[in-house]
Amino acid sequence: MSIDFDILPSDPVPIYRQIVDQVRRRVASGSLAAGDELPSVRALAQAHAINPMTVSKAYSLLESEGLLERRRGMGMFVAALRPARSVAQRLALLEPALQAAAQQARELGLSAGQALEAFERCLDRAAGDAARSPEEP
Repeated sequence: MSIDFDILPSDPVPIYRQIVDQVRRRVASGSLAAGDELPSVRALAQAHAINPMTVSKAYSLLESEGLLERRRGMGMFVAALRPARSVAQRLALLEPALQAAAQQARELGLSAGQALEAFERCLDRAAGDAARSPEEP
């Protein structure tokens, strides 16, 4: 399984935190399941031109939380999962991103309706991207 991370160097959120948050969300949503392998530190660092220590820091945090487990000589894997998170817990993971988007919308002078329309377009695009097979451009 190939895991694509969306790393945004210009984002004010530190890169290691972007990795941690994306793994947490994917585990919570079920798109990463127990036993799934994550890219190696070196592979992820090279793919996004980031420092390997940044990736290592993210993986170590996730390992200390119990979300990931290191298998000697094999790599990093999603750990055996605890019971699935509730909708409220998954929404709590989304809350910081929504707060940041709300602040940006307010700073840009957008109405709530305009911001919600933009968010719905993003959701539609994300659903289309998820439905597309890896072979499609």
